[in-house]
Amino acid sequence: MANSGFQLLGYFLALGGWIGIISTTVLPQWKQSSYAGDAIIMAVGLYEGLWMSCASQSTGQVQCKIFDSLLSLDVHIQTCRALMVISVLMGFIAIIVSVVGMKCTKVGDNNPATKSKIAISGGSLFLLSGLCTLVAVSWYATQVSYHFFDPNTPINARYEFGPALFVGWAAAILMMLGGSFLCCSCVNEDSRGQQFYRQSQPSTAREANVKSSSAEKGEQYL
Repeated sequence: MANSGFQLLGYFLALGGWIGIISTTVLPQWKQSSYAGDAIIMAVGLYEGLWMSCASQSTGQVQCKIFDSLLSLDVHIQTCRALMVISVLMGFIAIIVSVVGMKCTKVGDNNPATKSKIAISGGSLFLLSGLCTLVAVSWYATQVSYHFFDPNTPINARYEFGPALFVGWAAAILMMLGGSFLCCSCVNEDSRGQQFYRQSQPSTAREANVKSSSAEKGEQYL
């Protein structure tokens, strides 16, 4: 029962992380205009994400423009796009696989050993999905930091971390934590099952020896 609760906890943590990864992918606030130092505070705030750039005016009006050309984008943006899409797809597959493999569900094979292996597969996919998100968000943040501290970058053209990066970091941690819970619960269950099997083998052998000795004694009496 404890393992089922542990699996459910890991599953819902990973599910929340997957929702956060989707939000991170579509949000345009991966970086935002900086007002640090001697930067002139403008009435327009600039944001940029993986798919579009936006301008927010002081009146509350927001205008966004989708990137027209894929090949004209920087390499890190193209790579982050690919990693985030792969992460979302792997998370979706992991959700389905984990539902089949959890002990509390009656979907698929009812063999505990088979369900345990399926749950470990789902947890591993969650881990890979979280790792892809972590790499994408951290790489993008590294590029933002590099251009911010680059003396050749104009002060008014510098950007800082946007809210989407922090959402991405939190989502990656949740996803990897949930995947770890799923894998660890199944591994512990398998090790206990193997230990029980090994402990039961000597008693079975002793019973077989007792039966064979009893049969030999019976034959001698006959």
